Amino acid sequence: MKKMDNQSKINSSREKKIGVLFGMLAFIVWGSLPVYWKLLNQIPAAEILAHRITWSFVFVTVLLVIKGDYQALKGVLKNKGQLKLILIAAVLITVNWFTYIWAVNSNFVLQASLGYYINPLVVSLLSMIVFKERFNREKTAALILAAIGVIILTMQYGQIPWVALILAVTFAFYGLVKKLLAVDAVTGMALETLVITPIALLYLGYIQGTGEGSFFAISTPMVLLLMLSGVVTATPLLWFAKCTQLVEFSTIGFMQYIAPTISFFLGVFLFKEDFTVIHLISFCFIWTALIIYTIAMTNAEKLKKKKIREAV
Repeated sequence: MKKMDNQSKINSSREKKIGVLFGMLAFIVWGSLPVYWKLLNQIPAAEILAHRITWSFVFVTVLLVIKGDYQALKGVLKNKGQLKLILIAAVLITVNWFTYIWAVNSNFVLQASLGYYINPLVVSLLSMIVFKERFNREKTAALILAAIGVIILTMQYGQIPWVALILAVTFAFYGLVKKLLAVDAVTGMALETLVITPIALLYLGYIQGTGEGSFFAISTPMVLLLMLSGVVTATPLLWFAKCTQLVEFSTIGFMQYIAPTISFFLGVFLFKEDFTVIHLISFCFIWTALIIYTIAMTNAEKLKKKKIREAV
């Protein structure tokens, strides 16, 4: 029995590493997305969003057909509680997508990155309230330092950063809903996009009918970029959904600093947005928090492995 328990712990450790890998891939792609959306900045944000939703639905539907597992889909459709969570997730991610696209193409990349710096704090708070996850001294210190860095960044703007707050809150609660959903990543994504795709198609049909649509007026490369937005959107979301199933919610919160850090550097060095001494100070607080948290997690993992070896 003890050997079986130890093997279970080893398998759990492996699954956690896989989850961390999926999470890192997702956040690296998300951090790089401003470059992609900037290529489409001649198209209104609402139209980009509608295409993003539609082509995401097409992409995940193809994946679902290839997978051939429709039992999970039927199970969710019969479960009212799961359907409510799917609907909530769909609304949250739609608001998040629109806000982010608008922010990037309106030259608010740094404020968008601020939103995803705030997001892990919201996630960590939710993990303590909902999942009763405990924080040791190192994790608590990291959370406090990260909070200080975010507060400094917020004060830098001299006003409430609505863009940042909307991005932070919507994505934190989206992650929570994905954690609560008892469905696999592909099925969940297919249902989420299914809920909002009809609205997106109606909107696209309306603007094309009034002559305001861009799809038939832009170059072929731009059309391809719009169509590929489904792949670019769905792939990291599927990775993220897998990550939420394998990794502690609080760990996901701190992993999410990867994306805003990449976006932050893009905003400063590629898009030439203002970078002040205040930004540098807050950045140092946040990265110090990450270092402390990473060391705490590494030490905890080493201790767990040592106990498993000793028990064997």
